[in-house]
Amino acid sequence: MDGISSKPPERIVACPGCGGPSVYAPRNRYRPFCGERCKNHDLGAWASEEHRVPDPTPPDDFDLGSSPLQ
Repeated sequence: MDGISSKPPERIVACPGCGGPSVYAPRNRYRPFCGERCKNHDLGAWASEEHRVPDPTPPDDFDLGSSPLQ
């Protein structure tokens, strides 16, 4: 080797908040977001329940085929 370290090129991804370029590397503390603003906006959307993870649990009154207790 000639003493030159060959680091892989930085990966650039689309910011999930604004769609702009975002460096996906340890030096970007907000990754995968481009910055603090996009990260906080996304966090606020989760906190206000604009984003949700589907819940596969059936409601309490869902008939599972068993006979009701009498």
